[in-house]
Order: sequence, then structure tokens, then C-alpha cells
Amino acid sequence: MKISALFLIVACLAQSIVAQTDATTPLHLLKPNYPIPYGIPKTEDVTAVIDRIHRYLDKVTPPAFANEKTGEMFTDASKINSDTILQRGDFRIVSYEWGVTYAGMLLASEATGDTKYRDYAEKRLMFIGNSAAAFRRPSANYEEWEARMPLRNLLNPRVLDDTGAMSAAMIKALRAGSKANLRPIIDNGLNHIMNRQHRLPDGTLARNRPQPNTLWLDDLFMSVPAMAQMGKLTGDNKYFDEACRQVLLFRDKMFNKEKGVFMHGWVESMSEHPEFRWARANGWAFMTEVELLEVLPENHPKRPEILALLRAHAKGLVSYQSGSGFWHQLLDRPDSYLETSATAIYAYALARAVNRGWIADKAYAPAALLAWNAVTTKINETGQVEGTCVGTGMAFDHAFYYHRPISKFAAHGYGPALLAGAEVLTLLKTRKFEINDSSVQLLGK
Repeated sequence: MKISALFLIVACLAQSIVAQTDATTPLHLLKPNYPIPYGIPKTEDVTAVIDRIHRYLDKVTPPAFANEKTGEMFTDASKINSDTILQRGDFRIVSYEWGVTYAGMLLASEATGDTKYRDYAEKRLMFIGNSAAAFRRPSANYEEWEARMPLRNLLNPRVLDDTGAMSAAMIKALRAGSKANLRPIIDNGLNHIMNRQHRLPDGTLARNRPQPNTLWLDDLFMSVPAMAQMGKLTGDNKYFDEACRQVLLFRDKMFNKEKGVFMHGWVESMSEHPEFRWARANGWAFMTEVELLEVLPENHPKRPEILALLRAHAKGLVSYQSGSGFWHQLLDRPDSYLETSATAIYAYALARAVNRGWIADKAYAPAALLAWNAVTTKINETGQVEGTCVGTGMAFDHAFYYHRPISKFAAHGYGPALLAGAEVLTLLKTRKFEINDSSVQLLGK
């Protein structure tokens, strides 16, 4: 009898616990089942993620050469010959993606006060700068060698991808006190951007692939930040003027005011253009707006237009952020996959714009933190960035974008992740957040 009574009491208690009704429980305080960590990240956790990425990259991106025939590894530029290649690691240390990574390392050093990040960039940029002159030496088979030499993209750029992001990072490094011999490479890169790159008749930077006179939104980032940084380095307003002109030319052709985002490609010969709103290309454009405003003089006549574009773009992009904090591969196609590199770029650019007072902090800071929390779920224990779309051309059908592969060896994810973490650190250190009524709220500075 006593056992039966005890069982009845336990059963009643269990029923009262399960029966969480409006009358018995503050239901608005129930814990949601979030697919990613929700809340305010701790600065030590952000730093730990950045550090994990650094440790991995420091191991797998050696600044050295190899003799392709003998296998000998060396850093002495006097040993360079026609058999020389860069020592193979997981990534190419002179690619545009690695320009973003160097910039990310520099910003991480600034945000954390830890010199190891700057040292990572300096060690590799010193190696590149000291080696560049050796590749200019005349040789009997120079033309054949030039086509495959390790620094070809920097010494003889043919497209904006070859030089823009690397030049921007190199200028940032010089401005931060780098001792590397980078100025000849920078001057060469800016000469290509300003004078040699193919353009439309109105001056818009263009490509002749996949169709003649095609605009790729990506090319804003492959050109404008380098021009803007060169303006800051030299004090010559022609670089600022051209940087602003390019942003506004692309805006007029490719920005959808109703949706608040850009299309990926535009073709001069088409009356109806391919309306594919690829996430990473929008990321490159969004980051370009932030990078330009960072150094553009306050009194520049085009600054108000650039700032207005940034605000419109931020509003459009945040409207497409998913409930998991990520953005989709195609922004307006929620059945396309969630992509890491674009999400990291948006986390960085939103946080940067908030930190600089360019966009409304209470409206956008929580979105930046949510994006960062999402990105952290894609940084594995090794420090690799997962879920990143591989290199992508422009296309004229949805299937192409929907099914682009992802890879932890897609270099596009690493620089944005470093930039995002560094800028989120600054955001957390300069703003006060709280959980109020279960949601992340910005209190102020």
C-alpha cells in the first residue's frame, strides 16, 4: 500500500513537471533548440578560435622553395633556377585568397596584441619580397619559365585576381611597419589595375570570360581595396577617385535596390542579365565598401554615396541571414546550402561597420555576433575552416551555384574567418551586450 502511494505521488510530480502550461510556467523563458551556439561569445573563446586557425596555417604554408627535380628545399634566392617551385603546403601563399589571409593575420595581431599573427604575415611577405628580384633575371628559357614560375601572378599580373588582394595586404603590411621589400611588387600590381586591366568603354573593370565584356562582382574586391590602400600610402587622390568610381559603376549596373544585394555577373551584350545573387561575391563587394570607407578621406566628395551603398547593402544582406546565423550559397534561395566563407565575410564587415559607426549598432551588432557563432561551428579542432565553397566562376543557371563543391582546402574561408574573429573581438571589447528577455541586446559602449 505504501509503495502504491509513493508511486502515485511520483507520477503526479512527473505530470506536473511535464505539464508546462501558460498558467504554471513562464513559457517565454523556455530554452530554444538553437542549431548553433546562441548568445554573447566570450573574448577568450574568440581568441582561441583565431589561435587554432593560426596554428594550423603556420604548419601548412611553408615560406620556402623546392627544386622540382631534386626535391631540395631552400629559401636562398640565389639557388632559384628553372626547376624552382614553391614548397608545397596545403595552400598557395601568393594567391588572392592568401592576400585576405595576410590581412586577417595583421588585424588579428592588432585586435589581440599578440605579435605571432603579424609575424606569420611578415615571415612570408619577407620571403616573397626578397625572392621577387631573382625571378626577373634573364635566362635562356625565360619565357617558358615565366609561364610557370612561382611568383608569376605578382610579377606579371594578367587579371585582377593575380594582384589586387595581395597588393592591398602588402600595403597594409608596410603601413604596419613591415620591413619586407614589397614596394616594387605593389607598384607593378597597381599599374596593372590602373592601366592594363581590360575595361568597358565607360571605364568599368571587366573580363572577357565567360562572355566578352563581362563584369564579375568579385572584381570590386580584386581592385578597389588595393587602390584605396595605395591612396592612403601615397596621399595621391587619383587612387581614391578611381576606387570610388569603380564601386559606383558596379552599383549602377549590378545592385538591386529592392532586394538590397548585388547580382554576381553582368554581360554587356545581354539585355537581361543573369540574376544570381551569389553569397561570396556579395561578400567581396560588402567587404570592399568597408575597406574603402576605412581609408577614404572624410571630405571626399563620393564618400556619402559609398556610405549610402554600405547601409543599403547591410540592410539587404541581414534580411537574408538564416535562423542558423549562416547565409545561403544563393542569398535568396533558402534551399541552397549554407556557406561559411560568405558568412565570415559578413560577420567581419558588419562588425567593422558597427565599430566605425557607419551602420546602426543596435540593429546590426547582434547579427554580426550570430554570424560569428555560426562560423565557429565550422572551425574544426585542427583549425581548418569547413563548409567553404570552392573557387567559382559566373554562370547562367541555378544548378551551377547549388552544386559547387565545398572543401576545407578552399582557401577562401581562412582570411575571412580571421578577419571576422578579430573584428568581433573589438566589438566585444568596445560594446556592452546582455541577454534580455532571452535575446542578445546591445546596451552601448
